[in-house]
Amino acid sequence: MKKVLAFDIDQTLNVAKTPITDDIADLLIRCLDHFEICPISGQKFDQFLVQIVNRLIDRGVTPNALSHLHLFVAQGTQYYRYEPTAVKLGPIEITSESNKIPYKEDGWRQIYNYPLTDEQVAKITETIKQAAKELGFWEEDKLKEGDEIIENRLSQVTFSALGQKAGTEEKYAWDPDCKKRASIVARCKELAPEFDYEIGGTTSINAITPGMNKVFGMTHLLEELNVKKEDILYFGDMTQPGGNDYPVVEMGIDTITVRNHEDTAYALRGILGIIE
Repeated sequence: MKKVLAFDIDQTLNVAKTPITDDIADLLIRCLDHFEICPISGQKFDQFLVQIVNRLIDRGVTPNALSHLHLFVAQGTQYYRYEPTAVKLGPIEITSESNKIPYKEDGWRQIYNYPLTDEQVAKITETIKQAAKELGFWEEDKLKEGDEIIENRLSQVTFSALGQKAGTEEKYAWDPDCKKRASIVARCKELAPEFDYEIGGTTSINAITPGMNKVFGMTHLLEELNVKKEDILYFGDMTQPGGNDYPVVEMGIDTITVRNHEDTAYALRGILGIIE
């Protein structure tokens, strides 16, 4: 039996950039009784809270159950774990049974972080901007107020063609066959071959230093949770060569390719139907 269920986020657990549904939240809560649950994505920590954790809280997950949820942020180059007994309520540290401790966001502890240097961030940013502009895919005029196309996520730089606040339908329509992003990636590799570029989500490209992709994250997952590859089942929608889930496939980890969160829900119901 598997010990760990690992998940990509956008298009695997949710509609891109939106909170997970009640159905997915309830299924994940049930899974937390049986498995270590490990979302791994190019998104930043705050998005993990908005899209996953806060929804689990809404659906009644206990802080004790959250201790089995492991957040592998920015493709796993940052790792956060919830520690209920470390939560402080005012000046008093709570040390009672963890199920009785109220959830607090300050219970999340960063276990590690491997950030890019300022120079690397600047070089990647300029490279992606130049490539997108040359190819006619720099669409700054479409951004909503306060949004941005390129975001520094500390251990990676992410290009989101329409920004983070664009509507879901608009994002899905922008590059459904990934050809726009593939052309941007190809040009970036010509301009700055010292970095790696991965296609993810619906409009995104994640730029990283070589080796800092999901192989890095999954390798650290193995170490941090003290498990073997055969103990893990991974769910992702971008498992094709060039997709940001493909490195997990190359590692030899058992993978289920899904089209959307409905596929993931179907698979999870099947797993839970066997073990519950």
